[in-house]
Amino acid sequence: MYGRYTQELGVYAKEEAARLRDGGVRDGSGLRRNTSVRSRTADLLEYEKDPCAKCQVCASRCQKFLISRVGEDWIFLILLGLLMALVSWVMDYAIAFCQEAQKWMHGGLDSNMLLQYIAWVSYPVVLITFSAGFTQILAPQAVGSGIPEMKTILRGVVLKEYLTFKTFVAKVIGLTCALGSGMPLGKEGPFVHVASLCAALLSKFMAAVFGGIYMNELRNTEMLSAACAVGVGCCFAAPIGGVLFSIEVTSTFFAVRNYWRGFFAATFSAFVFRLLTVSNQEEETITALFKTRFRLDFPFDLQELPAFAILGIACGFGGALFVYLNRHIVECMRKQKTINKFLLRKRLVYPALVTLLVSTLTFPPGFGQFMAGQLTQHESLVALFDNRTWCRQGVAEEFDYISHHHAWKHPQVNIFITLILFIVMKFWMSAVATTMPVPCGAFMPVFLIGAAFGRLVGEVMATMFPDGIHGDVYPIVPGGYAVVGAAALSGAVTHTVSTAVIVFELTGQISHILPVMIAVILANAVAQALQPSLYDSIIRIKKLPYLPELGMGHHEKYNIRVEDIMVRDVRFITLNSSYRDLQEMLLTGHLKTLALVECRDSMILLGSIERLQLQSLLSLQLSRQRRLEYLRQLAQDNGAHDPLPSLTSDSTPSSPCAHVHLNSPTNTSARQVVRFLVSTQQIAEWEDQQLDQLVDFKNCKIDPAPFQLVEQTSLHKTHTIFSLLGLGHAYVTSMGRLVGVVSLKELRKAIEGSVTVTGVKVRPPLASFRDSGNTTSVSEVTELHKLCMRHRGLSLPREPKPPNHIAYCQNSEPLCE
Repeated sequence: MYGRYTQELGVYAKEEAARLRDGGVRDGSGLRRNTSVRSRTADLLEYEKDPCAKCQVCASRCQKFLISRVGEDWIFLILLGLLMALVSWVMDYAIAFCQEAQKWMHGGLDSNMLLQYIAWVSYPVVLITFSAGFTQILAPQAVGSGIPEMKTILRGVVLKEYLTFKTFVAKVIGLTCALGSGMPLGKEGPFVHVASLCAALLSKFMAAVFGGIYMNELRNTEMLSAACAVGVGCCFAAPIGGVLFSIEVTSTFFAVRNYWRGFFAATFSAFVFRLLTVSNQEEETITALFKTRFRLDFPFDLQELPAFAILGIACGFGGALFVYLNRHIVECMRKQKTINKFLLRKRLVYPALVTLLVSTLTFPPGFGQFMAGQLTQHESLVALFDNRTWCRQGVAEEFDYISHHHAWKHPQVNIFITLILFIVMKFWMSAVATTMPVPCGAFMPVFLIGAAFGRLVGEVMATMFPDGIHGDVYPIVPGGYAVVGAAALSGAVTHTVSTAVIVFELTGQISHILPVMIAVILANAVAQALQPSLYDSIIRIKKLPYLPELGMGHHEKYNIRVEDIMVRDVRFITLNSSYRDLQEMLLTGHLKTLALVECRDSMILLGSIERLQLQSLLSLQLSRQRRLEYLRQLAQDNGAHDPLPSLTSDSTPSSPCAHVHLNSPTNTSARQVVRFLVSTQQIAEWEDQQLDQLVDFKNCKIDPAPFQLVEQTSLHKTHTIFSLLGLGHAYVTSMGRLVGVVSLKELRKAIEGSVTVTGVKVRPPLASFRDSGNTTSVSEVTELHKLCMRHRGLSLPREPKPPNHIAYCQNSEPLCE
């Protein structure tokens, strides 16, 4: 009944591959009849004549072997990791040089405070202005983090110009200048974008040189997924946390087959990145970036766990507040039309003003002396992660062992005031600075703020229990609270748990693994209940075509069905469609794909055809070659016998006349030209005849199995399928008949609660469309809609439904350009 295999599939595949590789054929018994026997015989003769021929053949075989091996994934991943490590190391070196230059100018002008202030302020303003201008001119797509765009691209949406060489140059140079200015900006998000750019450009280069597997679009997408892990891994020298973080922030569903790719590339990149640091004599060996020295025998007391939990909950509220503040700043500027128009005309004014404000407040002899304004982010984290206590019993201790102690210790201000001012000022400064139109991220500023808040809690605990909770044997370590706070706040802003692993790799030890995990989980629970993640917030602000997540605890998502949100006014073509119908469909619509049905009466879905294929069919039917053949035939009917006339002017109906030159080759040196005047009416009649013919679908590619859903599919299942498969749209069928289509647009509206049912606003965020009464006006129902409804009850039995059950959505295009 089912047939049987005559040969094992693996054996057959190997033999077929060998046959194709050697250019041979097989007979019925499976024996190879090689067509290259003569060439091999010639090679043997060459061996006897030329002693170097054997070496040449061996070299040729080695070359072919190496070229074939270049197509292996691990070769590509090594090249990607090496390239990103070099880019990361060069950028870090340039950033450190820029920051040291600012300190050098500030220190060299200590005799004149005015000149010192001018140098301190003008330097970052120039760098930020250059970064914003250079990015805007070369590639505006390089602005911002890049993670929201990568989430959208990995979702299957094509974003133009986001993975080009110009964007790579703008991202690298703009990010270097932005971070070198000393503004509270991060590099983690942009590094993910930079790594993806490297992967895309490397794939294009390898495809141009070697071809083959590098031209596979699915493989390139998998390499982009691995590149996201490389970006985080080489940024923090944290390959494990980088892979987990990239999975959490860029993928709704992650393919397990990409797991080893991400780990392999991230590990190699982090290794080379740290090796370059050692080779440059910046460090003695490969160690953690922010190595801590917490005690391992008794890292914390069990009675401290409630304090860690409270720290995590507070960081959850802080993370939600940061996301809200960041989005509110952007929305306020967009709502103010006057400010928005001014900023659009003067794009460099806003980043210059923000930089001027932040630099003024962090000026060390001014207000910056109360908030460690002269320290860089790296120097601040090194101090905050210190394992000693800064304050006991409310009195600041002498912590001269810290290289930057003078920045935190002030003779007139308590250490608690310094930390509070640092947290508050850095909080709103970072939220404002990340809205500037420059390549930047927000992870590192948030990480630093969390470390400062944790340090503040730790110092409070050390003050309350100066001798430790159980005596002076094991005093409280405020640096551990700083580690917990950094992981919790950054996890709350990004909605990730992998920040705990990143912290372990950054600090070099896992003595505080339990409090870190408790705080991160609690912070995520609080933040997710209040605000979306920072990346999802940016996606909403930029209105990227990304499918939002379903909210937790909304049981209505199981009650909403596809028939409640689908578009019923579907644009389709039939097997009996003419080229005129095809032309009208292409001129009046902008859909990427059109449904192919059997006929209007049955509406049986046969497949789908892409717009480009339909354009090709129409162009072929009205092609220049067919026009030429028609004019040749017309010329022959009028008395000319030359079968090879040449068209010398455009024979379109829009021209007053079309001239046809017929060359009669009666003499090899001179040719007689016969000109016929063809009226536009004849051309128009010919075109009408061609357009009235039925479409021949044999000359185009048809997808015989477009993705389909049934009417009763729930919203939850539809969302899962769209996210898992990366779908852009799906047709809705009933017993094989096309009844509607649902796309990302309708699904996103349904999730966000913005779908209207005949003018009735549904309850946000997820409400049953079935509960809303509706009265559909005739004007809202098209003729095609009526046709669908009329055939809805023909031939096929359906379940009886209440008269007010059917809900009509507003007419909208189901697919996006």
